[in-house]
Amino acid sequence: MAKRILERLKRIDRLIRLKATGKPSDFANRLELSESSMYGYLALMKSFGAPIKFDKFRNTYYYEYSGEFKIFFEKK
Repeated sequence: MAKRILERLKRIDRLIRLKATGKPSDFANRLELSESSMYGYLALMKSFGAPIKFDKFRNTYYYEYSGEFKIFFEKK
């Protein structure tokens, strides 16, 4: 289950970076999620600092500034 969540977060990140999400209902369909679940993932990402915004003119989510969402363990 955790692997599926991480894969979904990677996919969401990729679509946001490409500005290719579409409107919320389309984005949820692409992810094979309900809109409420999709909003939950976006809220989770935002809680980790992802600057996610929605462009009403282009109908897509985007990052307010350039970056990439990552979750990993880094050995020091």
